[in-house]
Amino acid sequence: MKKSEIPQHIVSTAMSLAVEKGWATLSLAEIAVTSKVSLSDLHQIFPSKNSLLRFISEQADQGVLEEHDNDYLQQPAKDRLFEICMNRFDALEAYKEGIRAIVKDSRKDPVSTLLLLCNLKRSMPLMLESAGLSTSGLQGVLRVKAFSVAYLAALQTWLNDDSDDLGKTMAKLDKVLGRLDTMARCCSRARTVPTKSKAA
Repeated sequence: MKKSEIPQHIVSTAMSLAVEKGWATLSLAEIAVTSKVSLSDLHQIFPSKNSLLRFISEQADQGVLEEHDNDYLQQPAKDRLFEICMNRFDALEAYKEGIRAIVKDSRKDPVSTLLLLCNLKRSMPLMLESAGLSTSGLQGVLRVKAFSVAYLAALQTWLNDDSDDLGKTMAKLDKVLGRLDTMARCCSRARTVPTKSKAA
């Protein structure tokens, strides 16, 4: 195995073990034994299980960037975000069963789940910026929060959607992004309504 392939091998093994044994009680030593990597070498790459989750999140981010197309900017904002979200789900597909196991085990290991969500929070601005939507200022902060809620709702559906075409996921994503689009339009109209001038 090439040295560059070891991190991916370790993460894939860890996800398989999460499905088989659960995430909360899984140790780095178990991952090392199953991966056939020394614990010392594994620890240098992944000093904790949380670092494994960060690796997965960063890979998904990279998947979004690699699929980015400047033609996105010619599409409506809702369509841009829809495609970017689906690209992220595609990038996470290899880890789907493992992520499902981690979420299922979240009550036993809330720290890992919280970190996983924090990774998503760091990824949300990237996804919005990839769609050509600014995350600067107060408006940007509110946009990130609203999009995070929508994405997590679609993520939950994706985790339980085992269909080949991900029809349920796409329907849910279309619904939650539609709500965001409606809210954005309402806010935009509210900002552009002229205020009545005071009588002289």
